[in-house]
Amino acid sequence: MMIQVQNLNKYYKNGENSLHALKNISFSIRKGEFVAIMGSSGSGKSTMMNILGCLDKEFQGSYILDNIDISSIKENKLCKVRNLKIGFVFQSFNLLPKLSALENVELPLVYSGIHKNFREKKAKEVLEKVGLKERMYHKPNELSGGQRQRVAIARALVNDPSIILADEPTGNLDSTSENEIMNFFKELNEQGKTIIIVSHEPEVAKFCKRILLFKDGEIIKDGESK
Repeated sequence: MMIQVQNLNKYYKNGENSLHALKNISFSIRKGEFVAIMGSSGSGKSTMMNILGCLDKEFQGSYILDNIDISSIKENKLCKVRNLKIGFVFQSFNLLPKLSALENVELPLVYSGIHKNFREKKAKEVLEKVGLKERMYHKPNELSGGQRQRVAIARALVNDPSIILADEPTGNLDSTSENEIMNFFKELNEQGKTIIIVSHEPEVAKFCKRILLFKDGEIIKDGESK
């Protein structure tokens, strides 16, 4: 199993009040799955994403990622796990505007302490893989929305992470670019990548093989996408 979540609960405290955001969540995701976490605003899907992405470890229960027990890992090791195991793709791309596409893709390798020559070579290879060989020296404002998201996907792939975790990855794209990006995720999954997409858009779910549907902090459906 790539991911194992068991009896997970998440509370947000506000003074004397407490919000039970996730309620006894249990599920597993195998290596090579393509999963959509769906739900409306307030359903708990974003909270679940933050926990899966090791951005929040203040929870009760068990979360094991690629045989690492995130529930009990120390904070100083969590950043390393996050950088090596998870490739993030965000709705707003999160590219640095003053850096070229190539430099943006190199960033995770910079944080990992990889030598400049190797990281430039690896970043070029990944940008070529996502179809941006001719655009790697362009800055984000010189690229279309779909191209910027491809740069973000290349950045997520450059460390060869265990999973790709995408948060509303088509939220800022038109329908043509949306299909282009989702088809690319589909290709990556067919090549063996484990992909988890968090979204409220039904069109996105059609590309995934499995849907976890959240409502009021609980999973109300776990099944194949139709």
